[in-house]
Amino acid sequence: MAKIGSRAYGVLAEFSGTGPLLSAAKKIHEAGYKKYDCHSPFPIHGMDQAMGMKRSPIGYMVGFTGACGLLGMLYLTYWVSVVEYPLVISGKPLFSWQAYVPPVFAITILVSAFMATFGMLVLNKLPRFNHPLFNSESFKRFSDGGFFISLEAGDPKYDEVKVTEFLKSIGATKVEVVTDE
Repeated sequence: MAKIGSRAYGVLAEFSGTGPLLSAAKKIHEAGYKKYDCHSPFPIHGMDQAMGMKRSPIGYMVGFTGACGLLGMLYLTYWVSVVEYPLVISGKPLFSWQAYVPPVFAITILVSAFMATFGMLVLNKLPRFNHPLFNSESFKRFSDGGFFISLEAGDPKYDEVKVTEFLKSIGATKVEVVTDE
């Protein structure tokens, strides 16, 4: 149990392998828990579906930002060539779009890359310099062969005793309460 005066971050449960972890993720999702995560030393095929995760909005954000960058740069080149500095060179039209493909492409890629980076940081709530799970001794093994599920105390269905019993009933080999200290 948690120390007196410390705030519980949630419950950490260890499982014996990929099969039990995948099965437990399905059962937790079916039980209606929302704020939980699965931790393993390698990606597990089917884990996203087992957890009921939706498609990431990053692709839409990057596509929208890239389109805005493309249209913005096209407008800028049009405005400079036709409105602000109209120069007829060698009889070419004022706006010869073929000449502007490289800078338009470069700006589109640049703003898309920035959105992908900063969008990922915001959606993942980063940077976070210390996560409460790092306080757990058993969690130190997750990158060497440990399979864990962490269920946060902020979940609407969270009840420490019920969650602990539920995790044990679905195959957890070890369950511990993690504090946010």
